[in-house]
Amino acid sequence: MPNIFKDKHIVLGITGSIACYKAVDLASKLVQAGAKVDVVLTRGAQQFISALTVSSITHRHVTTSLFDSNSPTSINHIILAQEADVIIVSPATAHTIAKMALGLADDPLTTTILATTAPIIIAPAMDGHMYDNTITRNNLKKLVSRGFTIVGPESGYLASGFIGKGRLAPTEKILASITNLLTNSNDLKGRTVIVTAGGTKEPIDPVRVITNRSSGKMGYAVANAAHNRGAKVVLITTTDSIPDPLGVDIIKVETTLEMRKAVHKFSKKADVLIMAAAVSDYRPIFSAKQKIKKGGNEWSIKLIKNPDILAEATGNMLIKVGFAAESENIIRNAKKKLLEKGAQLIVANDITAKNTGFNSNNNQVTILDTYGNSEELPILTKYEVADILLDRILPYLH
Repeated sequence: MPNIFKDKHIVLGITGSIACYKAVDLASKLVQAGAKVDVVLTRGAQQFISALTVSSITHRHVTTSLFDSNSPTSINHIILAQEADVIIVSPATAHTIAKMALGLADDPLTTTILATTAPIIIAPAMDGHMYDNTITRNNLKKLVSRGFTIVGPESGYLASGFIGKGRLAPTEKILASITNLLTNSNDLKGRTVIVTAGGTKEPIDPVRVITNRSSGKMGYAVANAAHNRGAKVVLITTTDSIPDPLGVDIIKVETTLEMRKAVHKFSKKADVLIMAAAVSDYRPIFSAKQKIKKGGNEWSIKLIKNPDILAEATGNMLIKVGFAAESENIIRNAKKKLLEKGAQLIVANDITAKNTGFNSNNNQVTILDTYGNSEELPILTKYEVADILLDRILPYLH
C-alpha cells in the first residue's frame, strides 16, 4: 500500500446496498495504510451493518444522523466536508446517486458532499436493471460533468440471482482511484488521449467476418484510467459487450479501415495515441453483398494486407504507444514492433499465459521504451496496468 494514504483524511459514505460488507474491508485497508477514515452510514446502510462494526475498524466516531448528540461537533457534516482529502461513496445505491445528482441534502452524507470542495469518488452497486436504467445513467453523467469520479460497477453474479452489471468494483480498483486523486489526478489535465479497443472485424459477407479474440477490456481500462487523471479521452472501439465509460468520447467502428479513419481524424490534435485494439492484419479483397451459400468441401478467400494504423499515425509531438500480443519470442517481437511503428512505448504480453489472456480482468505485461528499457510487471488488474502505463508516458509528455 502506498504511503500516500498516511495521515490523509478520507470520508467513506456507506449506503444501503448488500455490498456494505465490502466497504468495511475498504475501510480496514485504508486504516492499515495510515489514513484517518471517518465513516458516514446512511439509514439504509444501518440495516446491513452497525456503527459498532465500523468504529471497531476505524477507531473513530461513526456518523449516523444529522442530529447526532454523541458527535464530537454539532455540525459534523461541515467539519467532515472541510477536513476531507477525498470523499468516497462505496457502495453507492441508485437512490443516493439520484439525490447527489439533484443536489439534495437530507442526510449526513449528502449534506457533507454538498458542503465539500474535496474530490469525490462514487462506486455504484445495484441490480443490473437499475444500473442500466436511463435515469441512473443520466444521473451518473451529471455527476461526471461536475467532476465526480465513477469507479465501476463490474459485471457478474448479483444479489438478485441474475447476472449483469451492478457489482461493486473490487477494493483494489477503488484504492487505485483514491491513489490517483491523492497523487496525480490532474497530471493529464489539458491533454488529449486517443485509445483504441477491441478486435476489428473484416466482413466476408453480411454474416461472416474475420476477427480475433480481443475483448477490449485493456483498452477500456486505459480509457478509464486516463479520464480519472484528468485527460480528455477519445475511445475508438469495436466493442459492444462492455458499457461505455462515463465522461469519455466514444467512437464506434468495426473494420480496420474505419478505425484507421477515426484515428487519423482525432490524433491530429492529440497528445497521446494508445493502440490497445487488436487490429486485423488482413481483410478480404472482396466482401459479398449477399450471404455466400455452402458449396464444395473447400473455400478459398483472397486477403489483402491492412494498413498499419500506429505506424501511419502522425501529429504534432504525438506520443505513440502500441501493444504486442504475442505467443512466442515475446520480447524480440515487441522490440521489432517498437522500431517498425515509430512508437515511444510497446506493451508486450503473452497471450498463451493462464489467467491473463483474452477476456481476463488481469494482465501481465512487459513495457519496452525507446531508451532500451524493459520493465516486466507482475500479474495486475488491467486498470493497474493502465495506470502504470500512463506513468511511463508522462516523461515523454514533459
